[in-house]
Amino acid sequence: MQQLIEFITNHIILFSALVVVLVLIVQNLLASMGGKSSVAPLRATQLINREDAVVVDVRPIGDFNNGHIVNAINIPTTALKNQINQVAKHKGKPIIVVCRSGAQSAAACKVLRDAGIEQVYNLQGGMLAWQSDSLPISKK
Repeated sequence: MQQLIEFITNHIILFSALVVVLVLIVQNLLASMGGKSSVAPLRATQLINREDAVVVDVRPIGDFNNGHIVNAINIPTTALKNQINQVAKHKGKPIIVVCRSGAQSAAACKVLRDAGIEQVYNLQGGMLAWQSDSLPISKK
């Protein structure tokens, strides 16, 4: 124990870097597990088919028009707070939020939960994961 304390005091910068890296790894593991608040593409299709889930695509309109999940509603992240009523009318159904990679949609999920919508799920990996799983998209 004495050697550990001596090492830490002699190498405070190195030890601080170790602590930061460990915290970031734990945070990343917790975020990737996602628990109940995030779903893989195949689980999302089950929610859509079995529970009539509503898909909210928060990408810009140009990206949305290049391909989106069938029947998805496009509400760009920048307009989400102003158009939250469009999502709130589906409050009783599961809401799946989608973006390009899953990062922006995670923030959008928080906005929706803060607005009182409880069944909100982030699509893990976003449209990139959806397309890599060869799931259908629409350009209409």
